[in-house]
Amino acid sequence: MIKPVVLVVDDDEELSTMLQRLLENEGWTAKAAFNAAQAELSLSESLPDVVLLDVMLPDANGMELCRRWRLAHPHLSILMLTARGDPIDRVLGLELGADDYLAKPFEKRELVARLRSLIRRQSLQPQTPTLVWEFGVLSIHFLTRDVRVNGEAIALSGTEFKLLVEMARAPGQVVSRQQLSNAVQASAYRPQDRTVDVQVSRLRRRLEQELPGAEWIETIRGEGYAFVPRGVS
Repeated sequence: MIKPVVLVVDDDEELSTMLQRLLENEGWTAKAAFNAAQAELSLSESLPDVVLLDVMLPDANGMELCRRWRLAHPHLSILMLTARGDPIDRVLGLELGADDYLAKPFEKRELVARLRSLIRRQSLQPQTPTLVWEFGVLSIHFLTRDVRVNGEAIALSGTEFKLLVEMARAPGQVVSRQQLSNAVQASAYRPQDRTVDVQVSRLRRRLEQELPGAEWIETIRGEGYAFVPRGVS
């Protein structure tokens, strides 16, 4: 059985050592990078299953790294760590592409639960009888786990991909926040409604960037969201 790999990017060597020990006790492979340069080198050599990314690094801003890595590696799971517990920072991190966000100090069990959830989500295979769903110029490809517009893949995170799949199962029908939460979380941990809203908002903007003038996701006030294909006969 292949061990999941977690890359810890944090300049606090004592904390990094503790995290490596904790993750290895879970049966995972843990790597450490103490600055952005080391992290970039590690990512160029091989992609981990999850990156634990500290917001404050000596040679870079973690938020900017998150944004850049999300564009370069759409399916890389990123969990951001920060000493700043401001909700605005949390929302900003999610907006920039983080899959999850945890403020320091944190409970070890909660960190492990969130990592396990991200790793499990990556391993899950979509339960669908077809390999491609087509909605006009937009198509969802399950074999490669990507979304394409006019045949060109667009940058979506793993969370955004799962959200779109859940809504696209029943085009035009309302999907509740709870359903979306269940679709992207494979553990008992559930994000707040605001977190789901941020993730859907980010997905909507991605689609609007690629398909200007067409709103593919509608907000149903008090109920949830609906995927509404455009240009589909």
